[in-house]
Amino acid sequence: MTEIVPLPGGAAGAGSRDPQRRRSGDPPDGQWPDDELARRLRDGDPRALRLAYDRHARVVHTVALRLLRSHHDAEDVTQQVFVRAWRGRATLDPDRGGLGAWLIGITRRQIADRLAARARDRAATDGALRLGPPPPLERSPDEIVDAVLVADELDRLPEQQRRVIRLAFYDDLTQQQISTLTGLPLGTVKSHLRRGVDRLRRRWEAGGAAPGA
Repeated sequence: MTEIVPLPGGAAGAGSRDPQRRRSGDPPDGQWPDDELARRLRDGDPRALRLAYDRHARVVHTVALRLLRSHHDAEDVTQQVFVRAWRGRATLDPDRGGLGAWLIGITRRQIADRLAARARDRAATDGALRLGPPPPLERSPDEIVDAVLVADELDRLPEQQRRVIRLAFYDDLTQQQISTLTGLPLGTVKSHLRRGVDRLRRRWEAGGAAPGA
């Protein structure tokens, strides 16, 4: 599994000691026990985040994969868990529980959010199907072919990219709203939209240039 969590540049949390300074009697980096690792993570030591990822990402990914049954979703949840662990490190209390249990708690919340999003998508799809077929429209053959090509190419996009595009163009959500709804970083939403739209445009242009392709 490639490392997917961008590590901060080393700024410590407010009021914390210098996280880069080795204290007398410290074990070598990478050999801290979990309670010390948790304290260093809470204090804003970027090395602690990296070590926490190395030590616990496999378990997080395994739990996510078992419940979501999607490698793509499991990878995305794993990334989000450690992003949220870093951003919410002030809530970590090493005296109330282990680091692993804290991370699994974040994992379960992320999985619940992902399952809820799936349920919303299914409900929206089922609702559209119950409405029945739309009334016939007076559309030219070229317009129909264009619509078919775009719909076909949309179905070929990766699941996450497809969902972002549908939220943007079918639900008329802003990029920030999509980021909030899906839990994706705003930069990822923008990237999905740009790449997806470019791919749809290329397919549409190819269809227009060579009908029947």
